[in-house]
Amino acid sequence: MMRDDSDWTRLMRLAIAGDATAYDRCLRGMAVVLRSGVRRALARAGLGAAEAEDVVQEILLAVHLKRHTWDSGRPIGPWLQAIARHKTIDAIRRRGGRGGVPLDDIVDSLPAPADEPAIRETELARALDRLPPGERAAVTAIAVDGASFTEAAAKLGTSEGALRVALHRGLARLSRTAQDRT
Repeated sequence: MMRDDSDWTRLMRLAIAGDATAYDRCLRGMAVVLRSGVRRALARAGLGAAEAEDVVQEILLAVHLKRHTWDSGRPIGPWLQAIARHKTIDAIRRRGGRGGVPLDDIVDSLPAPADEPAIRETELARALDRLPPGERAAVTAIAVDGASFTEAAAKLGTSEGALRVALHRGLARLSRTAQDRT
């Protein structure tokens, strides 16, 4: 994401010194790069890219409001990445993103002929069996059985937050498994 880190660092130093043109150039350059990263993150979380611009604006607003916390003696990239990561995660949580890849996408990527759904289901069952128990329970309850987070958390005796983390990790692990097989 930080392909223009040294340029942004220079521009932000000028902006802090009062150069409004440099500040405008810095934020515009950041926005271009942030858009693609946010779109990818939203897609991984099962959300549409249509909301990416809102998230980018939230990130840029945070950069503006917190620019005094940036150590101008250091590159701006890591500081910007931290803000972008946190704002993107917050946005995904607010919008109800489940994280990971939808289960239908995983099933479709498992190697099995399209005319043999039983084989595909068997492959999915094997992939689920390889998950740690907590992740397997979360994925099964939410993605397979279709329970709400509230229902699944009560059934599994955990908090909704812990359930969301387990679901995210389980779907990410399934996604990696499916990608490794292709």
